[in-house]
Amino acid sequence: MNVFYEEDGGFKIASIMTEADSSLQVESGTGKRSKIKVANVLMRFEGTLAGFMEAAQAEAETLDTGFLWECCSEPEFGFEALAEEYYGGKPSRQQAAAIALKLQSAPMYFYRKGKGRYKAAPEETLKAAMAGMEKKRQQAEFVAQMVEQLKAQQLPESMLAKLDQLLYAPDKNALEWKALDQAAAELKQLPIQVLFAAGALHSVHDYHLGAFLREYFPHGDVFPTFSLASLPEALPIAEVQAFSIDDSTTTEIDDALSVTVLANGNTQVGIHIAAPALGITAHEALDNEVMKRLSTVYMPGHKITMLPEAAIRPFSLDAGQTKPALSLYLEVAPDLTVVQQHSRLEQVHIVENLRHDTLEPYFNEQTLEADSGHPFWSKLVYLFRFAESLEKARGKYDPTRPPQVDYNFYVTDGLVRIINRQRGSPMDKLVAELMIAANSQWGAVLAEHGVPGIYRAQNGGKVYMTTKAEGHQGLGVAQYAWCTSPLRRAVDLINQRQLIAVLSLTPPTYPAGSDEIVGHMRNFDQTYNAYNEFQTRMERYWCLQYLIQENIAEVDATVWRENLVRLDGLPYMTKVHSLPAMKPGSKVRLTVQKVDTLLMELDCKFLRVLEEPAGAVVDERLDMADDMLAGDPAVVQEPEATAQIAVAGEAGNV
Repeated sequence: MNVFYEEDGGFKIASIMTEADSSLQVESGTGKRSKIKVANVLMRFEGTLAGFMEAAQAEAETLDTGFLWECCSEPEFGFEALAEEYYGGKPSRQQAAAIALKLQSAPMYFYRKGKGRYKAAPEETLKAAMAGMEKKRQQAEFVAQMVEQLKAQQLPESMLAKLDQLLYAPDKNALEWKALDQAAAELKQLPIQVLFAAGALHSVHDYHLGAFLREYFPHGDVFPTFSLASLPEALPIAEVQAFSIDDSTTTEIDDALSVTVLANGNTQVGIHIAAPALGITAHEALDNEVMKRLSTVYMPGHKITMLPEAAIRPFSLDAGQTKPALSLYLEVAPDLTVVQQHSRLEQVHIVENLRHDTLEPYFNEQTLEADSGHPFWSKLVYLFRFAESLEKARGKYDPTRPPQVDYNFYVTDGLVRIINRQRGSPMDKLVAELMIAANSQWGAVLAEHGVPGIYRAQNGGKVYMTTKAEGHQGLGVAQYAWCTSPLRRAVDLINQRQLIAVLSLTPPTYPAGSDEIVGHMRNFDQTYNAYNEFQTRMERYWCLQYLIQENIAEVDATVWRENLVRLDGLPYMTKVHSLPAMKPGSKVRLTVQKVDTLLMELDCKFLRVLEEPAGAVVDERLDMADDMLAGDPAVVQEPEATAQIAVAGEAGNV
């Protein structure tokens, strides 16, 4: 005797070896023996096993599923009963098995209600299910068509309206994404590579920029309607002639300096900071937008300002104009020690905006001893000598320190120039030291009056932000509050409001114990880090674009460690897997094999050694690169702590 039984959702046949009340020992046609439950047996039959299932399956394929469904009544039924009705009499065992196979293979038509028992699907339900099946079939065809188009480097028309979503936030259930994902898998590429090959990206640069804008400016970078507060009347006019020092691309002039000889033989050094806090009222429309943006976003060739142009121009310290400013005056003795200091809110006349590129030929390491002919030479030299004394007072003066290299990016019509200049030049040190002095002194003023501010602190090598005045070991100051870039950083604007309250003897905008200032500080810290990472990413993009633009086939590099090198003349680090083991600081030449601005990858091959380091001393620039790669905020966000460079916050100086 043989049995036709159900197991694991399918049908099988076997010969009975032994039988008990609830189980059977059976042997399949292949000789495999097993134990099955009697309840799983659907039919018993005599004869041979050979060819039984093949015949049943062949018969099942001749059956019309729709006609079978029409033969069924509403109540549940057994497969043998349906077989008898279908064949018009007692069916053969193969015919009964064929009916069972057909019913099991059409769950849309027949609902399984138990072992060998079924129920016909209601007509409306069946129509809906069939419509669903047809829809799935059409969708599968649609996806397959899109896959073939993508593989042929053609962009399907349906993807045009969903490009932004596909690029940055794909819906994994969308047909377009399924097609893109399948095409990428078949081509062994990333989805973005498939889209790029299909012409979906008009600009690789804009693709990288778009990812940033989507996250931080999802509603665009247009400012809301706003109004500025009226400036205080009768602000005194300072009896100084102030000038600024900035890169040629700077349009938001935050800071200016002045030098005035006093009657007592001392010299008054003025540090003048633009005062937008006078015009931007806390909690109004513009301030709410500022507290969302928190900083100007810098990238080569472009920037997204924290403030709109209409709010920048009334306060930017532009040449030939008199502007409101928060000033710190340092009275300096002939030995360059500070004997007195005070702050005041006033109007300052700006006589000149000096620019790095035109100033440096007249004011550099070689022009410090003799008049270079620049009209501000004597004042600049005095400020440089004073800056050195401030640096010594902080315990950070080190004339043996090798110069650091700064990189300025200039992009015009898609072409990039990358200009190298040494950090720590006289004009860099001059501005940096005076800004450190102002940030430190004004942080002390806030602390002395019990008014909260936002500080940068460093203890035990850890750099962090706090609303309490704490020491900054890297800078060698007792406290350090960002105050000198209020046109470009929200933290500086917040601190300026607090300082103005102290000077005007009015209640501070953010009182002691304020949760609001703590919230702004935390948001700023997170956002500023993200902005800096984005700036670094875009600089890496332009480094790669520069290699393509100049058709550079070979590059020189300095070994940092293991197989990681830093390209000479470019702020770019990359791994070279073919690099043999050699000392850090070794100079090598590499062959450029592939430059991919889309994936931000550079593939280089080791060519030869140019120079090995003479001793064990490694260029400090490599140490700095180590910190930067590790994301050390003391380096990334506190440039004054690692090199005497231009004031923190300016594009190209952060």
